[in-house]
Amino acid sequence: MGQDAFMDPFSNTVGVFQCKIYLLLLAGACSGLKVAVPSHTIHGIRGQALYLPVHYGFHTPASDIQIIWLFERPHTMPKYLLGSVNKSVVPDLEYQHKFTMMPPNASLLINPLQFTDEGNYIVKVNIQGNGTLSASQKIQVTVDDPVTKPVVQTQPSSGAVEYVGNMTLTCIVEGGTRLIYQWLKNGRPVHTTSTNSFSPQNNTLHIAPVTKEDIGNYSCLVKNPVSKMESDITMPIIYYGPYGLRVNSDKGLKVGEVFTVDIGEAILFDCSADSYPPNTYSWIRRTDNTTYVIKHGPHLEVASEKVAQKTTDYVCCAYNNVTGRQDETHFTVIITSVGLEKLAQKGKSLSPLASITGISLFLIISMCLLLLWKKYQPYKIIRQKLESRPKMEYRKARTFSGHEDALDDFGIYEFVAFPDASGVPRMPRSVPASDSISGQDLHSTIYEVIQHIPAQQQDHPE
Repeated sequence: MGQDAFMDPFSNTVGVFQCKIYLLLLAGACSGLKVAVPSHTIHGIRGQALYLPVHYGFHTPASDIQIIWLFERPHTMPKYLLGSVNKSVVPDLEYQHKFTMMPPNASLLINPLQFTDEGNYIVKVNIQGNGTLSASQKIQVTVDDPVTKPVVQTQPSSGAVEYVGNMTLTCIVEGGTRLIYQWLKNGRPVHTTSTNSFSPQNNTLHIAPVTKEDIGNYSCLVKNPVSKMESDITMPIIYYGPYGLRVNSDKGLKVGEVFTVDIGEAILFDCSADSYPPNTYSWIRRTDNTTYVIKHGPHLEVASEKVAQKTTDYVCCAYNNVTGRQDETHFTVIITSVGLEKLAQKGKSLSPLASITGISLFLIISMCLLLLWKKYQPYKIIRQKLESRPKMEYRKARTFSGHEDALDDFGIYEFVAFPDASGVPRMPRSVPASDSISGQDLHSTIYEVIQHIPAQQQDHPE
């Protein structure tokens, strides 16, 4: 008959291992008793329970099954913990409350786990049948405290100057045993280089001297067999620069270190460089082999119409007051009339359109004036003729209107006769033909009727 390991009554954490070991025992059942453990080293946490799973199997008739647990420390003799025959457990009275076993399951439970429980645990299984079969396994148990969150301290905390100062990063952990330290920069492990070195325990990173390339996000990863923790990100302060000094502008054409600006434009220059802390900037102008500072700050505005010379040399100087380093860049500004020439060309391109528009307006105005002249010219001629005739002629043509007492009828009336289609002139009925003006053409005779005025009757009584 055969027998397999019983189900674990204490924990379900070794279920995966039971399946693998069960297959192993079946494969070796024909050769006798087999004892297996999922791992020969198990890590435990102090103060918690630790379960040591054991599986065994055999393929012979058995009358008795004996299980024995022994404990040994380095350089000491194994010590009896507890044992069982079939389902009867015989513990050592010293450890009867610490170790538990439920036969025929050979697994052992240790609760609670202490540092003194660290060592090798030996399990031995004996099968009594037609003969006696024996097999054993050893499990190493380690006991550790979990790692607490580490903290990184940087010295000097105020920072270090590139190529001059050194920097030390120390990882501090309050709790945990068997600690392993690992330094990370931007999430990647830091290795030993010509400037990077580590302490024997690896809890200190020393950088000498610091450079700009050492800037980054540093963290300390601490782990042990039962846990791991990573510190918060820290960025050490490193003073460097200036590097890559350059001048740019918002207008103009840049070719190398020469800026070409149209006359009349105001151009804004910007000076920048990579540096920490930020640089202080000075602008210098060169004129007639002399130099003088014209402004401080990263920006300079040049009004081209106010520049006396068409070609002017400038210098932008950047200075880092912590590193004590400075850099400068030279550039030339050339004032040209390219803009005016473009404007003139633009005016030439628009001249045909302007000419057409001017001619059209002239023609329209001329037509309007001609129409007005034609409309008012006949009235002007008639008025001039009337004003040039003597008053006596008006008196000769007097007639009575029938409204002698009506002062509102006073005025000068003109009648013009036009020939009929037959060519015979018509004469007005109110004026006899003998009173018409001699020598005047009937087609253009003007008959005047002057209203009777009482005052005139007194001067000429009937």
